[in-house]
Amino acid sequence: MREPTMMHRVAAEFIGTFWLVFGGCGSAVFAAKYTSADGYAFGIGFLGVSLAFGLTVLTGVYAFGTISGGHFNPAVTLGAALARRVEWRVLPAYWLTQVIAGVAAGLVIYVIAKGREGWTATGNMAANGYANHSPAGYSLLAVVIAEVLLTGIFLLVILGATDTRAPKGFAGLAIGLTLTLIHLISIPISNTSVNPARSTGVAFFNGNEAPAQLWVFWIAPLLGAAIAGAAYPYLFGRHEELADRPVRDETLDAQVRAEDVADARVERGPDPEVR
Repeated sequence: MREPTMMHRVAAEFIGTFWLVFGGCGSAVFAAKYTSADGYAFGIGFLGVSLAFGLTVLTGVYAFGTISGGHFNPAVTLGAALARRVEWRVLPAYWLTQVIAGVAAGLVIYVIAKGREGWTATGNMAANGYANHSPAGYSLLAVVIAEVLLTGIFLLVILGATDTRAPKGFAGLAIGLTLTLIHLISIPISNTSVNPARSTGVAFFNGNEAPAQLWVFWIAPLLGAAIAGAAYPYLFGRHEELADRPVRDETLDAQVRAEDVADARVERGPDPEVR
C-alpha cells in the first residue's frame, strides 16, 4: 500500500486537531454548565469536559494515527521528533496545520455559541490562564509546573504506547485515557492546555487577557514535551523503540540502521586482519 503523502498527513492533522479543539473546548462552552429553562442543571461539569477531551484524542488516533501519527498537538510533534519517531522536516508543516485547525475550531465554537441570546465570548471560550484567569486562582509558577509535568507524562505515555514493544491496537485507548486523567487533575489549575494549538485556538476569541497569557501555554507544554522526548530513548532504549508508523521515512530508517551497525562494531571491536 502506498505511503501517505505530506498532503495526506497534514489533512489528517488538520481534521484531528480540529476535532480535539471543537470537541473538548466545545463541550466546555456548550455543555459544562447548561441549565434548563425550569432550573434543572444538566451540565457535564469537569468530569464531562475531561472525558470529551480524552474521547476526541482516542477517536482521532484510531482514525488518523496510521496516516499522520495522530499528533494533533505541537508539543507531541516536538517530543516525537526528539525521540526520533518523526522526521524533523515535518515539524513546521505539522505545527502550522495544527494551529490553523485549532483557530478554525475556535471560530466554529464562537459562531455557534453566539446563536444563544445573551451569550458573550469574553471569558467564556474555555481559554487557559493563570492567576486571576485560572479557574481556581492558581499562580503562574503553579501553572507552569503543572503544564510542564503533565505534558511530559503525556509524551511518555504516547511514546510508550506506540513503542514497537507495546501491545498492538491499544495506543489510542492509553493516550485518550491519559488525556482524560490530565484534565481531571488540571482543569482547576489552568483549564488544562498541554497543547499549544488548543490554547491558541480559543484565546483570541476569549479575550480577557487570554492572548497576553498565551505564551505560558506554548513554552510550558513544549518544554515538558522536549524533556520527555529527549529522555525516552535513554530511559527505555535508543533506536529499537521506533514505532511502525507512516511518519517514518527511508532516510530516517537508513540513518538508524547505520548507527546500529556502527554501535555493534564498537562493541565487537576491530575486525581481525585477513591474511
